[in-house]
Amino acid sequence: MSKRDYYEVLGVQRGVDGKALKSAYRKLAMKYHPDQNAGNAEAEEKFKEINEAYAVLSDEEKRAAYDRFGHAAFEGGAGPGGGNPFGGMDPSDIFDSIFGQMFGGAAAGRRRGGPQRGSDLRYDMTISLEDAFRGKDAKISVPSRQSCPTCDGIGAEPGTDLSTCGDCGGVGRVRAQQGIFTMERTCPRCSGRGKVIPHPCHTCSGTGQVRETRELSVKIPAGVETGMRIRLAGEGETGNQGGGPGDLYIFVTVAEHDIFERDGPNLYCPAPVPMATAALGGSIEIPTIDGGRARVTIPEGAQTGRKLRLKGKGMPSLRAGGGHGDQYVELVVETPRNMSARQKELMREFCECSEGDCHPDSASWVGRVKKFWDDLSGGDESRPH
Repeated sequence: MSKRDYYEVLGVQRGVDGKALKSAYRKLAMKYHPDQNAGNAEAEEKFKEINEAYAVLSDEEKRAAYDRFGHAAFEGGAGPGGGNPFGGMDPSDIFDSIFGQMFGGAAAGRRRGGPQRGSDLRYDMTISLEDAFRGKDAKISVPSRQSCPTCDGIGAEPGTDLSTCGDCGGVGRVRAQQGIFTMERTCPRCSGRGKVIPHPCHTCSGTGQVRETRELSVKIPAGVETGMRIRLAGEGETGNQGGGPGDLYIFVTVAEHDIFERDGPNLYCPAPVPMATAALGGSIEIPTIDGGRARVTIPEGAQTGRKLRLKGKGMPSLRAGGGHGDQYVELVVETPRNMSARQKELMREFCECSEGDCHPDSASWVGRVKKFWDDLSGGDESRPH
């Protein structure tokens, strides 16, 4: 996709003076700054775009090249400054050089190498439906980066000290001239810390962190559902330079069951019923998720698809009010197979003496089919039989 015109990006006309250009930039940069639009990818891209436009148009030489050659002035090394309009700077550094620490707080500390919170971790756990019903105390093994025990997270070999960075003088920032402006950026040598490590720790190679696997206990609440997550505060990765640890998020998946199908707090259990039992009525025994048994009464003339409710025999509810859902028994009337000669003979006798009252659904369906054919043929006797 082709780049937008830099003047259009900043909403100014060609020939705009430096004061008006800076004013337009300030307004847009404040609107789309990442600290004002956390998690908004579109705003982040706009912020980069307006900083790129300002980096070029605020520099007299780059602006002259852009006015003459357009974007081609910075492609393939053409024009002043080569192909990167930022001159190797972070867009946020351009913003900081104009606004200072206007937004302050964690973002400013982050760019100046201050304490950084550790990363959050994710752990995927699959449990059985029975465990979801009862709840579970589980042990998990979590690999993560933790503070180096040899150097206590400093990164330097024990007995040695950190040294002041010679490039930035210990402030974590260096300055660079960009046309008529002096820009500040994070010191590339010390990454904003202001200190360098002459003798890196032999255990962590100067990173201050090591990889280890920790054993943690986690309580899975009764009633948990697939997609729910459990947060263990402070059990993520260790932060840098005194920053707090991140969190551990456990994402739960409840495995499919051989007998029960779950829908929120309710359970559904299909149950085959012999044709004779469905016709004459009776009872069958079915399991419940708590390991018990329940006997349900089959009404005379029961059909496939009929649901019988067992109140309170479903899953625990995590929502307000608690309680349990219900269990529904879905009847599936089973047609006899592998019948003996005597059974077939009895079935034929039954069919011969059966009238429409025994099969009301069949009689109704035959009537609808007959009407359908009559409507199509207009009463033509040639319709199919």
